[in-house]
Amino acid sequence: MAGSKATFDGAERFEEPVFSAVIRPHRSLSPRAFRIVMWLVCLTSLVASIPFVVMGFWPVAGFFGLDFLGLYIAFRVSYRQGDAFELLELTPIRLLFRKVSPKGEVKDWQFNPLWTRLDREIDDEYGMQKLALSSRNEHVVIARDLSPPERETLAEALGRALADVKRGY
Repeated sequence: MAGSKATFDGAERFEEPVFSAVIRPHRSLSPRAFRIVMWLVCLTSLVASIPFVVMGFWPVAGFFGLDFLGLYIAFRVSYRQGDAFELLELTPIRLLFRKVSPKGEVKDWQFNPLWTRLDREIDDEYGMQKLALSSRNEHVVIARDLSPPERETLAEALGRALADVKRGY
């Protein structure tokens, strides 16, 4: 019995993540800030439309309302897109890349860490433009929602973790 427990503990070691990251799109407004902005836009539209209504140009007030509605819809769509995320999880025996869409659709890619490399596309002026996982015939772009400096930080950390796994950490 003691021998089988040791074997189980050894196998469990290979399933523990060496590196893990969740990548989410950046949202510039918190929900509270969104409400404040929408109240300010609504108030501004209302105040700006009053003189037009008084002068008899009441359709202008409707256009202010359409502007408000358009801005509200744009923010709601943006927040819905913010529900998407990417998961990177590296263990000694596999590299999992999971992409979850805003609708909750999940797509997984699994790579052998020993055969996987990071491909970087760097622009001298703008920094790292693209980061991808490549292994044999698979090429998957990751971290699209990160800025170039954040992408570089992720590439360095994931590159170190991949190198550690390849050396047997």
